[in-house]
Amino acid sequence: MLKIFVTFIVISMLPSLGFSQSSLPQKNEAALKKITPIFSQLVMLSSPKGFDLVFEEAKDSSYIQESVLAGESIKKWSQMITVTGYKGLALNPNASPKAFAELISNGFRKVCPSSFNSVGPGDTKIDGYSSFVTITSCGTANPTDSYSESTLIIALRGEKDLYTIQWSERGEVSDKPLKLDQQKWVGRLQMLNPIKLCSKVPDEPAPYPSCLNRP
Repeated sequence: MLKIFVTFIVISMLPSLGFSQSSLPQKNEAALKKITPIFSQLVMLSSPKGFDLVFEEAKDSSYIQESVLAGESIKKWSQMITVTGYKGLALNPNASPKAFAELISNGFRKVCPSSFNSVGPGDTKIDGYSSFVTITSCGTANPTDSYSESTLIIALRGEKDLYTIQWSERGEVSDKPLKLDQQKWVGRLQMLNPIKLCSKVPDEPAPYPSCLNRP
């Protein structure tokens, strides 16, 4: 994905492109549920089949993991799912999910001002937490390697920390804004659900049944 981090779509099918909790796809019963302890909470999402973890790094104030399709690498990939966490950032009243997602989206805009596109965007609730979801794309994300990039961005404000989940895809380069397939990205959000932020239980081992079995 475009390396736009801070020191890191569902699109409803309504004409207004508005979001509501009821409009978000809620469950993906078939996928493997993946739970990661990230600072003050456990982050759960469904891991789509065919993705392998290729990079993980935890620092004092930030966390990132990146997964790509089997057989691909962190340097050469067609799709990537990224999970990040930022310690204590949710306690900053100015660091809203919307502001954070738009910061990432604006990073795309700077890279490709003439071929930039973004749809949504929308405030919503995910697992009861304030969240923001949008899709952002660059028709020309990398002129040298000649590819476009589109990314589903989900930002969530946890109890103390701010988290993001991003699903990125590279494709053919375009000198014009890409036409984003709403149905495809709605399906990808469905594949990531259920997304949950759970409280940590002292000394609880993986697979973290308190979160895994939580309604």
